[in-house]
Amino acid sequence: MVAGSAVAVEPTGFGEVDSEDFDSHSKCANCHAIIRSQWEGSMHAYAYTDPLYQAELVMASEDTGGQTDEFCVRCHSPIGVMGGEIPPLDNSMASDIALEGVQCDFCHTVPEGDVGNGAFVSTPGEVKWGPHDDAPSAAHESEFNEFYTEAEYCGMCHNVNSPFNGLPLDDTYTSWSESQYAEDEVTCQDCHMTPGITQFEANPGRAASGASKRDHISIHEIVGGNVFMLEELSDGLYGEKAVERLQMAATLDVSVPEEAAPGDEVTIDVSITNSGAGHKLPTGITEVRQMWLEVSVTDAEGKMLYSSGQLDSEGTIEDAVIYHTVLADADGEITDKLWEAESIVSDNRILPKETEVESHSFVMPEDAADPILVEAKLLYRSASQDMVDELFGEGTYDVPVIDMAKDYGSINGEADVPSNGTPGFTGLLLVISLVAAIGILRAKE
Repeated sequence: MVAGSAVAVEPTGFGEVDSEDFDSHSKCANCHAIIRSQWEGSMHAYAYTDPLYQAELVMASEDTGGQTDEFCVRCHSPIGVMGGEIPPLDNSMASDIALEGVQCDFCHTVPEGDVGNGAFVSTPGEVKWGPHDDAPSAAHESEFNEFYTEAEYCGMCHNVNSPFNGLPLDDTYTSWSESQYAEDEVTCQDCHMTPGITQFEANPGRAASGASKRDHISIHEIVGGNVFMLEELSDGLYGEKAVERLQMAATLDVSVPEEAAPGDEVTIDVSITNSGAGHKLPTGITEVRQMWLEVSVTDAEGKMLYSSGQLDSEGTIEDAVIYHTVLADADGEITDKLWEAESIVSDNRILPKETEVESHSFVMPEDAADPILVEAKLLYRSASQDMVDELFGEGTYDVPVIDMAKDYGSINGEADVPSNGTPGFTGLLLVISLVAAIGILRAKE
């Protein structure tokens, strides 16, 4: 429902509108070329055709006798469901516009809705709703709607509960609503539709050709952390943006003793802080998402003294805590199939602005050459390699593993840090360079 409303709305149902009442994104591009081009490479554009989603959708349909079809497709092809075209999942009845995923005219003809499970109301026609109250157009009517400035708009689809038992399956909106970000009125749009990534940053420009210039135009790439599919579907265009977003989401801090003698038990504490995400880290359908620490300890001769979180030859994470949601079916067996989930076994994801500390220990060998280098990396991938291999066959896709954050520590002296460095080290070098430059300028005055 619209924020502040006390009465739940009745979502537009299956077959209640005609897909022909919606405009294709190609028509929108006549005036909104830049915005359309941003959307065209986004996961919203690929919401229905995403191969990973399609594979899961078909599997769920087969396992449930079609009971999940409309439920799942509602947020991935809203026009397909509301137009009565999908299901069936073979797309035999789907129009071209239904295959456009979460597209322009759908998004801008939703005047109200409720949080969760695609509870949107659709009013296709001449009126296009948006966040501006002064946007005249010769092509259609334009009306301001405060709903477009609120997190609840995104929460219509980015909060999912099981259609069978109400179990929370995606709590992106909920975790935001319970965070400091919500208290500070920092919305989804402030981070995902501006250049700021973790905070609002203005994007001056024009929403349409011939329109007046504004201090801020919302960016319609709306990138999250799905590097995997963005790399595959957008030819890498938005994959880099997803990597950048992931690398702004968290920070690491490694704490080690300054000295350790042979035979001593050495404890490494690594603090992981959700410093930039306005929701749990990771978020989304997190029974398949994986975030974990890779910790390695090497001596001055490159000998490995300790390791955790490495990938084996088949891409399986070895000996590490994986930050995600673990679900169980009716028999209490662990499952990554959302449609089978009856309970949440564990959820160790990191809350906004919260810190999780991992401790790792090893015994210092007698022959270790000082100094000792400790390296910690926070890693992420959209799905496990074995899951993707099972769905598509080995060798079809290599799921990228993203370095979200790094930090280093030294024992028994200052160890050499790898040349690729970290954001922290790069930032330090930048500060040093700026200080030096300021000193030179002052010297010339």
